[in-house]
Amino acid sequence: MPKILIVGGGYAGFYTAWKLEKWLRTGEAEVTMVDPLPYMTYQPFLPEVAAGSIEARHAVVAHRRHLKKTTVVTAKVTHIDHATKTATITPPIGEPYEFVYDIVVVTAGAVSRTFPIPGVADQAIGLKTIEEAVAIRDRILTNFDKAALLPAGPERDRLLTFVVIGGGFAGIEVFAELRSFASSLLKSYPQIGFDDTHFHLIEAMGRIMPEVSLPTSLWVIKHLDERGAQIHLNTQLTSAVDGKIELSTGESFETDLIVWTAGVMANPAIVRHTDLPIEERGRLQVRPDLRVGTEDEIIIDAWGAGDITAVPDLSGGGVGGFCVPNAQHAVRQGKLLAKNIVAVLRDEAPKEYEHKNLGAVAGLGIGSGVFQSGKIAIKGLPAWFAHRGYHGLAMPSWERKLRVVWGWVNNFFLGRDIVSLAAVENPRATFVEFASRPKPAADAAAPTKAPATAAPAAAVPPVTVPAVKARAPRAPRPTAGKKAAEQAEETAAVK
Repeated sequence: MPKILIVGGGYAGFYTAWKLEKWLRTGEAEVTMVDPLPYMTYQPFLPEVAAGSIEARHAVVAHRRHLKKTTVVTAKVTHIDHATKTATITPPIGEPYEFVYDIVVVTAGAVSRTFPIPGVADQAIGLKTIEEAVAIRDRILTNFDKAALLPAGPERDRLLTFVVIGGGFAGIEVFAELRSFASSLLKSYPQIGFDDTHFHLIEAMGRIMPEVSLPTSLWVIKHLDERGAQIHLNTQLTSAVDGKIELSTGESFETDLIVWTAGVMANPAIVRHTDLPIEERGRLQVRPDLRVGTEDEIIIDAWGAGDITAVPDLSGGGVGGFCVPNAQHAVRQGKLLAKNIVAVLRDEAPKEYEHKNLGAVAGLGIGSGVFQSGKIAIKGLPAWFAHRGYHGLAMPSWERKLRVVWGWVNNFFLGRDIVSLAAVENPRATFVEFASRPKPAADAAAPTKAPATAAPAAAVPPVTVPAVKARAPRAPRPTAGKKAAEQAEETAAVK
């Protein structure tokens, strides 16, 4: 029975395994999926998680709950040697080991792409993982708690200034969601006014959201400006050392939160440690049918999909002729990938991936959104409903759909939860502070006698004891009766 190894459990990897379970016959193949995390993250929901509109656990899908026939390995693949069809798996505990496969599927996704700008690596946070989204939410709530106790001044301004780098879909969505979140918090913090909060988005290009038309992007800029969120176009970040933002325009201000969304790159942990072909931008080279290779050469038994790959965009769109790295492509590629693997196993021809983008939809905070399909643009509340409807249906499994929708309904009636769980980063702090500890052992008592093996007496200085003068023994004191007799005798003698 052939062994299929899936490297990565994100959109493409999860959907490939999910659909292989559905379409493979019993005993037709054995599927193993390796990922360092035990869940798939639905990344389009990360802005809403950061803004408290979606519970963090509802935006992820547990691998083991939904993959019943797949062997799930929570570890890292640190090397792929397709020439020998072996992969090195490094578990969190124990030694790395070799896994022999027959077919490899590379779907390891992408990570945040940064530039060597001073301070960014030390101060900024990305928006690619659920942990990052939760940390952003907790930071905003914690900063509101701190700022509410401070008088007006530089430290208060720093705590209430929030910066997003990158004006693509992810950047605009998290920027708008955080502005909406901060505005909703003001009623719970009477010490903080609307004008005390400051939001800045930095975009190096002359426009935002290239997936929508220019008039639509200009409407978004105006809409966010009216809500107190400032967008800096044609502006580059030059420094972020110690949270001090310095821009190419000469502007400067301080912040306690920098969210980086300025691009992604193929997962370097995989593309730098494999003998599979990598194209000039550092992505796995993939054919339109999702087999690894070029138009002239096919790498047998090697497949790829998702953000880590350069999949030709047959619809004529994309960037540089390739599919853009987003969830929409990854999900559809994962489904087709499973079908193509099954087809090849049954000596059938695989199909090419071709998906025409039907439109783009973005949420801009509670009750506001934007939708673009061709020349048709919808803005405001209708687009917000379209955004939630689309992503609510796109969330994998009915179990997750129901959790997300139920959370939205709860928030509609009860409002967003504003509890910060920042302390979870150091959960033992309180226990350690008050935990009882053994007392230090007492020093050993000094010996009263020199041991048998002590040094000679001459080596020890003698102790001089002063002489005590002897006294004569004191006569005993007379008793009361004897005293009376002596006094009577003296009286008689006088007489």
